[in-house]
Amino acid sequence: MASKKQEIADETARKLQKQNFWSGVLFGIGSMAFVDEVIFHQLLQWHHFYDLATPQIGIFADGLLNSFAWVAAIGGLFMFADLRRRHAVRLRYWIASVLMGAGGFQLFDGIIDHKVFRTHQVRYQVELWPYDLSWNLFGAALLIAGVFLAKSAKERRSA
Repeated sequence: MASKKQEIADETARKLQKQNFWSGVLFGIGSMAFVDEVIFHQLLQWHHFYDLATPQIGIFADGLLNSFAWVAAIGGLFMFADLRRRHAVRLRYWIASVLMGAGGFQLFDGIIDHKVFRTHQVRYQVELWPYDLSWNLFGAALLIAGVFLAKSAKERRSA
């Protein structure tokens, strides 16, 4: 039977592991949303977050996405700073979580926003499937890389 002190130490370790995970996921989501916003919405001007209304509403929707991206990224970094203060950063696991957050965002956008709700497409007036395929494969690659890196980090830690 574990002592009360050991139970508290185990509970603290589980909380810090979750914080490493969610800090990375939030930072990954925010970073990927920001990259999407800057490259595809602003520089290339291929689409807005919401293309089913006027351009003004599309720009307004882009502003909401950009705000969400910053809140997620900054929130993740605050959680990361707290982990650093506690000397509890598990960098390999955190990087894996960043990849999972970025890949998850990319896949969500590619499948839910593009195909299910059809709020926007990657690009208009072109053959769409190569863009959709590239978009979703990139997201899946990030997500899979994150999962493998997280598994590797856990195995390294328990060895």
